[in-house]
Amino acid sequence: MCRRWHSFEFLILQRKVHDERNPNTAFPSIPSLFLSLYGNRSIGREIRSSSSTTMAASETTALHFASPSTSLTARVHPLVIFNICDCYVRRPDQAVRVIGTLLGSVLPDGTVDIRNSYAVPHNEFSGQVALDIEYHHNMLISHQKVNPKEVILGWYSTGDGVTGGSALIHEFYSREVSNPVHLTVDTGFSNGEASIKAYVSTNLTLGDRQLAAQFQEISLDLRMVEAERVGFDILKKQSVDKIPGDLEGMEASMERLLALIDDVYKYVDNVVEGRTPADNSVGRFIADSVASIPKMSPLAFDKLVNDSIQDQLLLLYLSSITRTQLSLAEKLNTAAQIL
Repeated sequence: MCRRWHSFEFLILQRKVHDERNPNTAFPSIPSLFLSLYGNRSIGREIRSSSSTTMAASETTALHFASPSTSLTARVHPLVIFNICDCYVRRPDQAVRVIGTLLGSVLPDGTVDIRNSYAVPHNEFSGQVALDIEYHHNMLISHQKVNPKEVILGWYSTGDGVTGGSALIHEFYSREVSNPVHLTVDTGFSNGEASIKAYVSTNLTLGDRQLAAQFQEISLDLRMVEAERVGFDILKKQSVDKIPGDLEGMEASMERLLALIDDVYKYVDNVVEGRTPADNSVGRFIADSVASIPKMSPLAFDKLVNDSIQDQLLLLYLSSITRTQLSLAEKLNTAAQIL
């Protein structure tokens, strides 16, 4: 069942325990998965009423086979990997992983060419996965206005390997495109590097009964030019460089400036003493640089710098208050709509 509340539409993928009321069944007890479509502004809040809000789907769980047994191949551009890593860095604090949609085209030889991607908001809780499908469809429409030839090829997620929740999400994308590709990027460096793998899913059946979803790894080609490879090699490093703060960045800039001034002093001294031949263009450039410095007393310069710092601190304080007010207003609005 599909409902819309306050222009928000979510796909809730829920796992329930296998029905074992028939003890004579000859099948193993495999968890049953069913899909429930409903909307809610508060992601993950389950709405239950006397009327049925769920619809039964195939009994599915996730099985992972590492060895590929399919001729399907995929090719991914580095832009997709950079987008995935950027979304992972910007994820909410409570989010364990990020997921999104893969865009591209299928080449004449059957190769899946993945050229673009976008993240899809989701939430995972208590064996359920909530997807904002309205956001997903709006982003798809926006992308196809710019690149009409790009279509949905599958979806991506961060993390190492396939999980039970992945089977639920893969079933949703199977409705969007036939035989979707599942791309995983190990942003946690579980094996010492950011491994990238691609999978396709097939149904395992016994007679007319579906038992599980089998994920098979397929060949993945990561093609890039030399400039892209340099950036990707840095991205694959396990070490994490700390981003300098404002004060650290200013200190590094001042140290660099002082080093350049020392080089200029040495050059001028060498020219004056005759150890280095004079260059009129360099002399004019140095003279113009010195003339561009404002002539003021040290006290006036310190006052100017302090006033600028105070203005910046005031802007930071106001922006912090604005963010807090917007967050509080959103929570109050959500609570009022739920009640």
